[in-house]
Amino acid sequence: MTILGIDIGTTVIKAVVFDDDGTERATSREPSAVLRPVPGHSEQNMAALWEAIAVAVRKACAGIADSIDAITLTGQGDGVWLVDAQGTPVGNAILWNDARAASIVERWTGEGRIAEGFALNGSRTFAGAPNAILAWLAAHEPERLERAHAALSCTGFAFLRMTGRLGMDRSDASLPFLDIRTGAVAENMFALFGIESAHRLRPPILADSDRAGTLRDEAAEHLALRPGLPVVLAPYDIACMALGTGAVAHGQASAILGTTVCSQIMLDRPDVARQGIGINIDVFGKTLRAFPSLVGCEVMDWMSGIMGIPSAAELDILALEAPPGANGLVFLPYMSPAGERAPFFDPRARGSLFGLSFRHDRRDLARATLEALAFVVRDCFEAAPAMPNEIRVCGGGARSDAWCQIVADVTGVDVLRAEAREIGARGALVAANVVLHGRSLREEAARLGTIEMRFSPDTRNTTFYTDVLRHFRELRRAAGIEA
Repeated sequence: MTILGIDIGTTVIKAVVFDDDGTERATSREPSAVLRPVPGHSEQNMAALWEAIAVAVRKACAGIADSIDAITLTGQGDGVWLVDAQGTPVGNAILWNDARAASIVERWTGEGRIAEGFALNGSRTFAGAPNAILAWLAAHEPERLERAHAALSCTGFAFLRMTGRLGMDRSDASLPFLDIRTGAVAENMFALFGIESAHRLRPPILADSDRAGTLRDEAAEHLALRPGLPVVLAPYDIACMALGTGAVAHGQASAILGTTVCSQIMLDRPDVARQGIGINIDVFGKTLRAFPSLVGCEVMDWMSGIMGIPSAAELDILALEAPPGANGLVFLPYMSPAGERAPFFDPRARGSLFGLSFRHDRRDLARATLEALAFVVRDCFEAAPAMPNEIRVCGGGARSDAWCQIVADVTGVDVLRAEAREIGARGALVAANVVLHGRSLREEAARLGTIEMRFSPDTRNTTFYTDVLRHFRELRRAAGIEA
């Protein structure tokens, strides 16, 4: 069976054609513009996004469209994608990294609503979460909500365009709509966050057995595919990346070394031991306990730019020329204007360099950057129920041998790099095979989540880094960052 996997990233849409054994027959990547009309706002034109999806699909399927047997969708999570009763966009989508609702979340925190919400659904609300955005719209653009018929996710919007069905995957619904104790809709969430008027906008939450639709004629013509193909609504991207790496059994961990670092572990049941931090996502009846930070490859790109280095690959080379510990240089990598959200929440967290002197050069700066990002990975897994015995990594940063090895040394566990490049689309393929063929999630993930390379920790470095991490945390506290 030949399946087209579509991963609708925030800035790039990937379309990948897979054979049944997971071989990538064809791949296409199409940029998708993020609009920032005013500082703090992050939006996408939904019609333009649909066009970009179509371009990516047509390119990937050129010459082989007739062989496609099914489509599976994953993509960015959170945010709000409003459509009217005809499925037409109501304004631009407001994305997961939008900050317009930051003051609302700050107020909710002071009122205790964020803590109460976490107790209900096991996920911390942030400015780009649906409930926060809907509250902002209710306060500032109520007429826009009045024109809307449904508040969808990114993949829910693409699913609607392709199949004509309104729906939301359970992973997207986990924050803020699901009750972590029962798995049912937490109806009181709307009252808790003062968005009762938006209750009618919640789309149906699809059961695992009901997440497939049929490609309708109009969409098929636009995508240059055969009408009637099954279309599977897979979990959203970070969950699909776990599936794509093969980390689906209880205790198996994965880390997305991407624009931001997301450390996550699959569990048989939800975890709320670390109150108010991270998220619990429903994935085929299991729980993905995820800690999506706000630091990652963007920090590497920033440091490369500051040092006049053309690419992060050269940053790796420089980092390996400096000793562990970067000759005493410590970098706090909290460069996002939004601060940090995992494994602690502090919107005012900012980056700093400590211990800098004339003895340091670009090699030390590069090493300190990779070490700081590895400390974030360990920080997050130490907030999880248990430290994993291995970490499967994916994302653009996983191509860095230097970063993978430093993560292994810092955490003290083996780091396994996934073989495939388009891990999100591969995870969507796993989901499609489970939904369409009734295959075992565990067996299918193991079959398709092949490992390319293993990085084993140097125990001497792990001991050394434990002391450096202690110093890193002391400096963080001295900088007034909550952790």
